[in-house]
Amino acid sequence: MPKYSYVALDAHGKETKGTIEVASQNEAIGRVKEMGFFPTKIVEAEKPQEKVSRKKAKAAPRPSGGKRRGSALDIQIKIPGLSGRVKPKVLTTFTRQLATLVDAGLPLLRGLRVLEKQERNATLRGILSELALAIEGGSTFSEALAQHPKVFNRLFVNMVKAGELGGVLEVVLKRLAEFSEKAQKIKGKVKAAMFYPVAVLIVATGIMILLLTFVIPRFQGVFEGMGVKMPKFTLFVLGVSSAVKNHFFVTSICVAAFVVVFLLIIRTRIGRLVWDKFKLKVPVLGPVISKVAIARFTRTLGTLVSSGVPILQALTIVKETAGNVIIANAVGAVHEAVKEGETITAPLEGSGVFPPMVVSMVDVGEQTGALPEMLLRIADNYDEEVDNAVSAMTSLLEPIMIIFLAVIVGSIVIAMFLPLIAMISNLSGSGGGSQ
Repeated sequence: MPKYSYVALDAHGKETKGTIEVASQNEAIGRVKEMGFFPTKIVEAEKPQEKVSRKKAKAAPRPSGGKRRGSALDIQIKIPGLSGRVKPKVLTTFTRQLATLVDAGLPLLRGLRVLEKQERNATLRGILSELALAIEGGSTFSEALAQHPKVFNRLFVNMVKAGELGGVLEVVLKRLAEFSEKAQKIKGKVKAAMFYPVAVLIVATGIMILLLTFVIPRFQGVFEGMGVKMPKFTLFVLGVSSAVKNHFFVTSICVAAFVVVFLLIIRTRIGRLVWDKFKLKVPVLGPVISKVAIARFTRTLGTLVSSGVPILQALTIVKETAGNVIIANAVGAVHEAVKEGETITAPLEGSGVFPPMVVSMVDVGEQTGALPEMLLRIADNYDEEVDNAVSAMTSLLEPIMIIFLAVIVGSIVIAMFLPLIAMISNLSGSGGGSQ
């Protein structure tokens, strides 16, 4: 009967190793679980003759030239672009698949190897190979994930670490997948809502450039040939057209410089603070951004705490992933209050960012000892509110953008027709006087 070597975690997260004699790997997994351990690696033990042959192979001389064949890690490093980021959708799919494999009883290492073989994304495939090599080398899954901060953020790493310590890795992976799916869903809805106004702005800009550089200069030549006295509004539009046409390069540089300066300003601490506050207060779009930020805060904190991450550590992670300085400052105040032994409710209410309903529900959750469940319930509620707010914003933005486009084009048309109207009035007056 074959022997299997296993590496497993006990209920306290302590790693233990051993060997058992069973008929198959699946039976080995079941036996380890019966012993009260959570298996992370189970492989068939090598026979003595296999060990001897492997040692001889290692001791064999290298091929001519002294160059050794690159390991899997070496090969992955040579692939261009491997160190890049992985799209959230791809990462969510991987998390969901890994959770399913681990939940089915497959060892973590074998699950990573299975996913590595079927992964189409070159970057993630290389990272999975490195994760498997790290685990084979004795690292925990969370330690291996922490070596790739561009792909696995602190939220991901800390939740996996909590899952390892609690022996509920498959549960944590499922929660991570659900968290990512809901976050992408909200982000997708906001992007879809912004598509229409952005498209209208692009069309409006194109029409403006066409009118200012091609249409209006022709009207200007007609007006100068007729010797008509032009109104001030027409002169203003002609001046703008002349500046854009004759100094297009300079105008483009000025616009680009404005954008660059704006981006540099919002990267400063004060500039980012003002910009984030403006985003929360701006009409129409502000309420949506506020609801998205609150949903993200409550879902992240609820997911972390329910997964076993300590509250202070969870608040630190939430602060770093808030995405808004105002929300981050409020979370920082909560962190300091909890550190001093106070409740979460008071600093949340004092921040002025969170609505009374959210504060009240958090207060009830603290008093009843069901804070994680209450936070996730708030997140679900705000996800629905985001859906409604996005629909309302889309309905409101459509007529606003149509009116905006009509005013711009209409103003230019009126400016061009004012001299013609004045000329027709003069002709009518002179015709009436000659009679």
